[in-house]
Amino acid sequence: MAFASGKYALAICDRCGFQYPYLDLKKEWTGFKTCPECYEPKHPQLEPKRNVGDRIALREPRPDRIEPMQVFVAAPGDSAFEDVGMEPAPVSQVLVAAASVGSVTVSTT
Repeated sequence: MAFASGKYALAICDRCGFQYPYLDLKKEWTGFKTCPECYEPKHPQLEPKRNVGDRIALREPRPDRIEPMQVFVAAPGDSAFEDVGMEPAPVSQVLVAAASVGSVTVSTT
């Protein structure tokens, strides 16, 4: 479909209502056709915000490893550190462990 060029046409501004040459009117983001005096460009705050996520993860991270630690608790003279071939010797007596951390003082008045 072909349209006329509109070089002699007149049009009414949708905002102020004055008559202007058709080619002088500009189309706003709201869809109004307005004169150059009434034309308002779209404010940047009305544009959708670009979604940029926070960068919180590393690509191919190499975290610290916590190696497993084994502590042998045995009574003096126990055979825990002896071996039978390639295996540790069985524990020959029941182990009793006791520990203390700090001290507590209680006073009543």
